[in-house]
Amino acid sequence: MHLPKTSSSVSRRSFMRLAGVAASMPILTEAHFAWAAQQAPGAAAAAPARRVRQAMPADAVLINANENPLGPCKAACEAIASIAPKGGRYDIDGETDKLIKTFASQNGLKENYIAVYAGSSEPLHYSVLAFTSPTKGFVTADPSYEAGMRAAQVAKAKISKVPLKPDYSHDVKAMIAADPNAGVFYICNPNNPTGTITSKADILWALENKPKGSILLVDEAYIHLSDAENVVDQVAADKDIIILRTFSKIYGMAGIRCGFALGRPDLLAKLQPFGQNAMPITGSAAANVSLLDTDLVPTRKKIIADTRNDTFAFLKANNYKFIPSQSNCFMIDTGRNGQQVIAAMRAKNVYIGRTWPIWPNTVRVSVGTPAEMAKFKVAFKEVMDSAPTAASLHDPFADITFPQLS
Repeated sequence: MHLPKTSSSVSRRSFMRLAGVAASMPILTEAHFAWAAQQAPGAAAAAPARRVRQAMPADAVLINANENPLGPCKAACEAIASIAPKGGRYDIDGETDKLIKTFASQNGLKENYIAVYAGSSEPLHYSVLAFTSPTKGFVTADPSYEAGMRAAQVAKAKISKVPLKPDYSHDVKAMIAADPNAGVFYICNPNNPTGTITSKADILWALENKPKGSILLVDEAYIHLSDAENVVDQVAADKDIIILRTFSKIYGMAGIRCGFALGRPDLLAKLQPFGQNAMPITGSAAANVSLLDTDLVPTRKKIIADTRNDTFAFLKANNYKFIPSQSNCFMIDTGRNGQQVIAAMRAKNVYIGRTWPIWPNTVRVSVGTPAEMAKFKVAFKEVMDSAPTAASLHDPFADITFPQLS
C-alpha cells in the first residue's frame, strides 16, 4: 500500500493515527445541522450521523439549509450529462486538473495552492484537526457556523466563542485576544447564520496580529452573494491563511459536491493525512463550466438579493426584528422561543433554519424562490399572530458523542 505524500513532520505512525481519526469522525455539513434541528428531541443522537433528512412532502417549503433552489446552471447540467457516460473511468480527461487551471487563472494563484474537495466541509474539518490540539485552541465568532467547533471537540482543543460586534461583524481584536495559544482563528465571511460582513481590513488585522504558528481559516462559502472583498490575495502572498470555497451556494451544486481549500502548499500538505478522495468527474466538470459562465454570479446575486429584499420589506411592514444580510440567509428575532417557531412553521409545511444558543429567540431563514418566500410570509405571520406553545429547548446535537484524539 502506498501512502499519500505528506510533510516531513508527519511520521507513518502519526499518519495512520490521524487517518484513523478522520475515518471515524463524521464530516458534518450544513445539511446535518439544518435537518437535526427539525428532529424530535434525542432523535439526532439515535440516528446515524450521516443520515441527513427524511423524505419531505412534495410541496414542502425547504428554506432551512442555505441551499440554492436555482440549482446548477444550464452549462453545468449539460456538462454533467455529457460526461456521465465516461463515469466508468477515473477522470481520463483530467476534469479536476481543468478546474484547477481555470480557478488558478481567474484568481492569480499557482495551481499547487489549490486543493479540490467534494465541497468545503472536508477541508474545514481537516484544517481544524491539523492545526488544533489539546494545547492549540480554536477561536470562532458567536454565533457562527458550528462545524469547526465539532472538529475542535474531536481534537480536544480549547474552544473560544467571541460574540459578534454590534454591527454583527467579527470582533477580530477580541478573537485574537481570546486565546494566545490558539491554532485556528475561524472567520466565516459573510457569516453563517447572520449573512453579515467582516471588512477585509479587519481580516488583515487578524492575520497580522494572530499568534505565530496559528492560521486564519477564512470560510468564503457565501462570498459571491455579497459585496465583501475576498482575501485570496493573501494566499498568493504566502500568508498563514487557508480559504475555503464551495460550489454549494451561489453555484447551486450542494448535492453535486465541489469545493476548494486555498493555501500555501506546506499548509495544504498538513491536511493530506486526513484524506483527499478523488473528485467525481461530474462535480469537477460542472464546477469548471460554472466558473467559465461570466453571467452566472452577477445574475444569481441579483435574483437572490431581490427576493431577500422583498422579504425584508415584508418583515419591516409587520414590525418584525431582523438582521440585514448580504447572503442567502438572514435571522429574525421572534421575541419567543425560536424552537417553538420552527416547530409551528414545520406544522405549516414550511421548514426554516435553526437557532443558536447565544440567541435562543432568533431563527435563521434561507432565501428560497419568490413563490417559496410568499408561502413563508403567510405561514410566519400566522405563527407570530398566534399564542406561543410549549416546546423543548433541547439541542439536537447535544447527545452526539464524537471520537477523540488520544
